[in-house]
Amino acid sequence: MEIVCRAGIQVTGDGAREVHDDIIVEDRVRLFLNGELLTTLVASRDRLDELGAGFVISEGLVDEVDSVNVSGNDVHITAPARRDVELATESSGGSCALCEPRSVESSITTTVETIRAVTASIESEVWRKTGAVHCSVLFCNGEFVTRACDVGRHNTVDKVVGHAALRGLDRSTCILGCTGRQPAGMVAKAANAGIPIVVSRAASTDRGILTAKEAGLTLVCFSRGERFTIYTHPERVPEVLEELGKTQK
Repeated sequence: MEIVCRAGIQVTGDGAREVHDDIIVEDRVRLFLNGELLTTLVASRDRLDELGAGFVISEGLVDEVDSVNVSGNDVHITAPARRDVELATESSGGSCALCEPRSVESSITTTVETIRAVTASIESEVWRKTGAVHCSVLFCNGEFVTRACDVGRHNTVDKVVGHAALRGLDRSTCILGCTGRQPAGMVAKAANAGIPIVVSRAASTDRGILTAKEAGLTLVCFSRGERFTIYTHPERVPEVLEELGKTQK
């Protein structure tokens, strides 16, 4: 991930001074699916193979990919397409497939300790340096697998999904951790990728919660320190339901 130094004037209650800050570089990346231009993304120019693979999976266009080749800022993905899907641009900047997200099929459960571990792992050195990137992490079978940072929160999800896909990991055993809020489009990405649990430091929206409920996905938001809120399918965190049962007696 490319970082540059830029000058500025910092103003505080004590006055003004010149500063030099680390600034993240954003770029434009073109994705091609089976030789056809699919979309152009604003993204950080790293892990582009994973970005491409994860995008087509999390947008519900394909189940798996055959190959990914990167040439400059062009990413060429070869994969058997599931269906013809029209893409639309969301107001938050991501592209979403105009189709219903897939239902998640997974019997995994998790613990409060693991949810807190996922949350703690989301921060990155790049975020601490620049404050200008989102991050996503992937845990599989309770173990940390990968972390991706990008100027776009959608891209961070695509990169960790792509990482799993290109390595043949079973995504139904995974937990996705995110810094960004969880509207319907973000939740749908995880559902299309077959990931059963999403943990976010930020909020959801009403449609994000509804999408998670209908897709069979466990959505955990406001996960910060000791606190988090489970909005859908809490049965995947059985100790929380047990504790709730005790307080309701």
